[in-house]
Amino acid sequence: MPRQLVERLARKKAETVAGEHGDTYVLGADTVVACGRRIMPKAETAAEARRFLTLLSGRRHKVYGGICIVPPGGGGVHRTVVTSVQFKRLSEREIDDYIGTGEWEGKAGAYAVQARAAMFVKSINGSYSNVVGLPLYETSALLNGLGFFSEERLDGG
Repeated sequence: MPRQLVERLARKKAETVAGEHGDTYVLGADTVVACGRRIMPKAETAAEARRFLTLLSGRRHKVYGGICIVPPGGGGVHRTVVTSVQFKRLSEREIDDYIGTGEWEGKAGAYAVQARAAMFVKSINGSYSNVVGLPLYETSALLNGLGFFSEERLDGG
């Protein structure tokens, strides 16, 4: 399931780094794109990107953003943010042109909403920054709850 996967990936990243740097705040994050029950990882080939974009064409899908923050001394908090995105129906030419840009490379679901793929998005329900790659509001709220933004800490005390 996408939610469990993104939570596990974010937690594993944070815990791995925190194990080596326990004296600081560590943020682990990951993104999973899913259309129905089908998880779409980062496309590795143009053919795979084409399959993903064809599947997303004219449909609604979800972007799951997992965040895990481990503060100094261990412990940690996590949050999963889910954003619903609806694509317009894409023509073969639109898919071809987009694949030609190479923008899909290294992107979950084979698209970057903050760039050319923005023209494919009919609607977004939820966090835009989550679709870009890191849900900023939720990350900031978790850090604030852990005291990261305290005046004492920010003043170097």
